[in-house]
Amino acid sequence: MEVPSEPKSWRDELASLVEDTGIKFNGDSITVSPKEFSGKTTTPSTAAAAAEETESLKDQIKGFAKAWGELVVELGRGCRDVVQQTILTEDSYIVKKTKGPVAEVSEKLRFLNEFLPEDRDPVHVWPVVLFVFFLALAVLNVNSKYESATSMVKKVSLHPPSAVRISLPDGRYIAYHEIGVSADKARFSLIVPHGFLSSRLAGIMGIKVSLLEEFGVRLISYDLPGFGESDPHPNRNLNLSALDMSHLADSVGVNGKFWVLGYSSGSLHAWAALKYIPNKVAGAVMFAPLVNPYDMSMTKEEMSGTWGNWTRRKRLLFFLARRFPKFLTYFYHRTFLSGKHGHIDKWLALSLGKKDRDLVETSAFEEIWHRDVEESVRQNSPKPFVEEAMLQVSNWGFSLMDLQVQRKCPRKGIIPWLQFMYGQPECELTGYLGPIHIWQGMDDMVVPPSMTDYVARVLPTAIVHRLPEEGHFSYFSLCDECHGEIFSTVFGSPQGPLNTVDNNTLTKDDVEEASAAQAKSATG
Repeated sequence: MEVPSEPKSWRDELASLVEDTGIKFNGDSITVSPKEFSGKTTTPSTAAAAAEETESLKDQIKGFAKAWGELVVELGRGCRDVVQQTILTEDSYIVKKTKGPVAEVSEKLRFLNEFLPEDRDPVHVWPVVLFVFFLALAVLNVNSKYESATSMVKKVSLHPPSAVRISLPDGRYIAYHEIGVSADKARFSLIVPHGFLSSRLAGIMGIKVSLLEEFGVRLISYDLPGFGESDPHPNRNLNLSALDMSHLADSVGVNGKFWVLGYSSGSLHAWAALKYIPNKVAGAVMFAPLVNPYDMSMTKEEMSGTWGNWTRRKRLLFFLARRFPKFLTYFYHRTFLSGKHGHIDKWLALSLGKKDRDLVETSAFEEIWHRDVEESVRQNSPKPFVEEAMLQVSNWGFSLMDLQVQRKCPRKGIIPWLQFMYGQPECELTGYLGPIHIWQGMDDMVVPPSMTDYVARVLPTAIVHRLPEEGHFSYFSLCDECHGEIFSTVFGSPQGPLNTVDNNTLTKDDVEEASAAQAKSATG
């Protein structure tokens, strides 16, 4: 049985609830236990030092960042108050000028508030929506840049020299490439000047050697000055371009006249051949031929149809080529002279239709295109590209109207009158008298059909083949059936190469037998 303890006083009850602090209360006096002063005295300075010893570097950084955050918040609030009290007042100049337009725009966009919940204030909601929108846009942009940076980019390769070169009268060398039948067996010789960002390797993209042999065609393509392995020319113009073509034909042994093929911007040099060396050109084959887009003889509809199909970047490049050609160097170094391969539409600032886009995305086209570009930029100089761009938009030295077939009769005067007295004066035909065939894709947005409409108007003797649903590349490149149709239209039925006989390999009996057979057929 437990003995009940003696009742405690209220002082004892209070003392039992707290720790012993060394302070005792005896009656009316308070005493302090001397044992509390037996150790070292704790001062505020020593307490702070102990706290600093125990505070980690992480805590210090967090405290510093927190302090800076508070300062920035206060600074923002102060700037906001300053703006509200000075700029955004009713009497400020900015508010007076923008209040009307802002109110008008707000009124037009007020219908968007209907999509918000009823309990949301538009003044607070729309800034948040816009902030989130721009934040998401920035994140997507960063991700796209990261993906493009990590994607595999094919670099431009430098191949060993492989072209056959001939010397021109001015000492320059020009590189060329030929396929098809040999010179002594060729029924037709076809010379191809290449277009912009191309080379002698292009020719007719994907043409089969068997087709050339079937029609007896010798296909000769060459590098323009400064492209591929051809030497640059200090003063290029279309007259000199035609002379280069003439010297090339003579040097490679072209018998008689040759045909010229102009594709896209390569047609500039084909037009020049028809103007400056017409007696050497048997005929012209044009595919989406480019003409000077600044030609004043174009009608308003033809010019608007041309410029309206081009991208803003392409229009800018044409403007720079005409007014400030030196600025083109910057764009070229950023694209095809960057040492990396890219898409043809971006490199040339093109718009492509569906059929063209499907073609250029194939591996076969990409392989030929990349090799052609690598040869085109071999010399790694923007100068020939700038010169070629300037030729496209500058004065050619002639007009397409000069190629129009016209009857030119003697003018009135004493000499024509005397000629009339002794005989009827003869009129002569001027212009280019040979055939001109033009193929134009109606979905072509690189060289729009309006350009071919202009050519057909000023050259009514030209034969225009309009191709529905075809683009810039789809009919000319990698199309065996198309190539066969083109050759059949231009050269007629295939007759194969010429049958030539080398008399040096014949015996005396063979010669006598051939002569007897020829005499017998003549008398018969």
